[in-house]
Parts: sequence; C-alpha cells; structure tokens
Amino acid sequence: MPVINYKVHEVTPYINWIYFFHAWGFQPRFATIAGIDGCYVCRASWITTFPAEERVKAVEAMQLFKEASRMLNALDGELTIQCIYRLCQANSDGDDLIIEGTTFPLLRQQTPHPDGSPFLCLSDFIRPLSSGTTDTIGLFASSIKEETEKYYKDDPYKLLLVQTLSDRLAEAATEKIHEYVRKRAWGYVPDESLSIPDLLVEKYQGIRPAVGYPSLPDQSVNFILDELLDMKQIGITLTENGAMHPHASVCGMMLAHPASHYFAVGKIGEDQLEDYARRRGMPVNEMRKYLAANLR
Repeated sequence: MPVINYKVHEVTPYINWIYFFHAWGFQPRFATIAGIDGCYVCRASWITTFPAEERVKAVEAMQLFKEASRMLNALDGELTIQCIYRLCQANSDGDDLIIEGTTFPLLRQQTPHPDGSPFLCLSDFIRPLSSGTTDTIGLFASSIKEETEKYYKDDPYKLLLVQTLSDRLAEAATEKIHEYVRKRAWGYVPDESLSIPDLLVEKYQGIRPAVGYPSLPDQSVNFILDELLDMKQIGITLTENGAMHPHASVCGMMLAHPASHYFAVGKIGEDQLEDYARRRGMPVNEMRKYLAANLR
C-alpha cells in the first residue's frame, strides 16, 4: 500500500478555508479573504465589500488569516502530512460492500424525499456481486503527528491555531491524494484538468466520503478500514470506540461511479439499526451508541 508524505507547502493550496474559519466562529463569507492578494489595497478593498456592521468582524478574519499564513510558513519545515491509499477489488451485496473479501456494512436512507427520489446507500455506486464483474474502490487515510503542538502548549491561542490548521492540512492532503489517484494511480480520469477552486466544490468525477461524513456516519467502521489499510503505517491508532489518534487524521473511501454524489443517511428506524448491528456483528445497544445522532 503506497504511503505518500507531503510537506505543508505542497498541500496548503488545497486547504478549504471555509472550514478553518468555521472552527473559529466565522461565517463562510469571511473565508474569501484567503483568495485575496496580499497587497494592502486589495485587502482594504475586500473589507469594504462587507456592510458597516460586519467590518470589524472582517478585520478580525483578515488578521486571523495573516496569523494562520505565518504559522503555516513556520510549520513547513516541521510538519509532514502522511497519507496512505489502497485500490481494492470490490462489489456490493445489498447494503454491504465486499472489499477484498471483507464485508463492509453500510447504511441506507429511510426518510422519504419530497421529490420521491430513491433511498441512497454508498453501495449503490459499486457494481453488484450478482453482475459477475469486479469493481474497484479506493481507501485512504491521512494524518499529522502531534509533536509540533508541544512547542505551543504554553500559548493557548497558538496551540489552537496549530490544531485547527493541522485538521485542515490533513483534509487538504486527502484532496491532493484523491486528485493523484483519479488521474494517475487509478487513472479513471487521466485528462482531468480542474483548478483547485473547482476541486474544492467537488467538480471531479466520483466522491471521497470520510468516516463521520453524513453518508458514512458510523465511527466503528474505522476498525474495518484499519484492517484493510493498516493505518499504523502512518501513525494512526484507534481508541476502543474507533476514534482516530492523532486528532488531525481522516480516513474513508473513494468511489469513481459517474453518478456518485454526496448525501446524508439522515434518520434511520429501529428495523435498520437491528439489521445493521447484525451485519456489523455487534450488539444492538452498542451500535445504538455509535448511531445515536441518526436514530429517530
């Protein structure tokens, strides 16, 4: 399984700043500062695009971005973002995926849509076992070690800055590695030519749902992904509840189907909870804890 190491400057262009600013309590519109040239006039002009009552907040956002940029420069020689990916043979079997012989249970929507559209499950985007044709699925993980945080343990502001930037860098690395996999390793879109802004609004073919995403809400499937990826190769360990350590870690799957798209499983009924627990081989009450937010 290939392991790829990225330096901070290699993945910084792939950061989705909306989520960074969200972590600091800013609305998405303030994240546009990241796309403004660094000249004084340009940034002063950006501030004037906000109503008078929001300009103080805009100045705060601009200052935060300056400090984040300085921190990224400082971290560039210290941090390495480690990624691992694997391309696997796979098929769907109902609401399960069969990945290299390993069963990966999934959840299906149960809340009716106003337009009557079908209930979705990620398995819908993988060829069924009954087709007799093997499909491919990608698995991935990325992580950043927490060693750098010790230098800022006595400065709560800088520590939070490092932590929130590390989260975004881990996500940015998955964006970069997904691009590499689509165009080269898997190569199902070798001629893709998208700008980074296009990547960040998901104009590419396929999807990259991570564990914890609305379509893949069960944290316990991290154990299955670990079996298939051996995430300790990049320093990721799992708690007894399946949470990843270090905290700046992300893992999930890559699907290539042209019709695949992101969706939320939403609320599920007791019937599906019981069926899913059976397929996961776990007691219903234990499964209930993992899926508390999805239960009606």
